[in-house]
Amino acid sequence: MTSFLPTLKQLQYLVALRDHGHFGRAADACFVTQSTLSAGLRELESLIGLVLVERTRRVVRFTPLGLRIADKAQRVLREAEELSDMARSAGKPLSGELRMSVIPTIAPFLLPRMLRRLRADWPELRLYLREETSGIACDSLHRGHVDCVLLALPYHCGDVEVAELFDDRLWVAFPGRDTPPPPATVPADLIDETQLLLLEDGHCLKDHALAACNRPELRAEAAMMGTSVHTLVQMVDNGLGVTLLPQMAVEAGILDNTDVIARPLDATHPSRQIALAWRKGSPRDREFGLLADALRAACPASAGGEQNISPK
Repeated sequence: MTSFLPTLKQLQYLVALRDHGHFGRAADACFVTQSTLSAGLRELESLIGLVLVERTRRVVRFTPLGLRIADKAQRVLREAEELSDMARSAGKPLSGELRMSVIPTIAPFLLPRMLRRLRADWPELRLYLREETSGIACDSLHRGHVDCVLLALPYHCGDVEVAELFDDRLWVAFPGRDTPPPPATVPADLIDETQLLLLEDGHCLKDHALAACNRPELRAEAAMMGTSVHTLVQMVDNGLGVTLLPQMAVEAGILDNTDVIARPLDATHPSRQIALAWRKGSPRDREFGLLADALRAACPASAGGEQNISPK
C-alpha cells in the first residue's frame, strides 16, 4: 500500500489552478492565500516525485501528466463530495447546501416564484444559484461545480438525468406604435426575416426559436443580435424589429412600461420545455425528484399551453 497519498485539499488546489490558469484566481476560488496554494501544489509534486505545473512569471502551463492527474483529481473530488451527499440524503431531504445553475432566459422570470415556494416548503435548504448559458451550465454540472441545472430543452447536456417540468410557449413581440395590430396568434411564415431580432450565440432560446419557426433562412437573415431578453424587448419597443419571447417572460411582466405587443406563436412545435437536470447516478437523485415536484408546484400557470394573458 502507498505510504503517502495526496490530500483532498492538494487535489482541490490542482483542479482550481487547471480551471483558472492563474495562481491568484485559483487561490481566491479555494479561499486561501496564493502562497498557501503554491505550497500545497509543491508538496503534491514532491509527494509523487514529478512536475505537474511549469511556472513562469507570465504563464502557468500544465505538463501532459499534470493535465491527466488534474482530470483524475476532479473525479476524486466529486466522489468525495458525493460521500457527504449520501449522508445528507439519508437524513432530512432538501436540507443543507444545494448549488444550481440557471440559464439567463429562465432565471429572472422563474426564480422569484420558485424561491418563494422553496423557502416555504423546504426552509432548511440553502440554495446557491449561478446564472450561466446552457453550455457552460452543463460543463459546470459535469465538473462538479454545481449539483443540478435548470435549463430548456431540447439541449444535449451529456450523461444526465432529466425531470421535465413544464412547456414554455414562445410568443412573437411586435412594436406597438405605427404598426397594424397582429393577429391573435402569429403563424411562423408571417415573421419578416429582415426584421427578426435574436439572442446572440450561446443562448439556447435562439435555437429553440428558430426550430419552432422551422425556417432555416431566419438564422442567416436575422437583423440583429441581443445580449438578453430584456435588451430584445427594448429594441422592439424602439421599432427596430420583432422578436420571440418565452411565455414565462411575458407572464413576469417584461412588457410592462413598453408599447410592445406580444401574441402566441402558431407553429407545429411552439414551445420549449423547462427541465431540471443532474448527474446520472447522483446519490441525491431522490432529492432532485422532490425539487422537481416543488418547481412544478411553484409554476402552475406555465404548464399547459394557453394562458389568460393580455399583453396590451
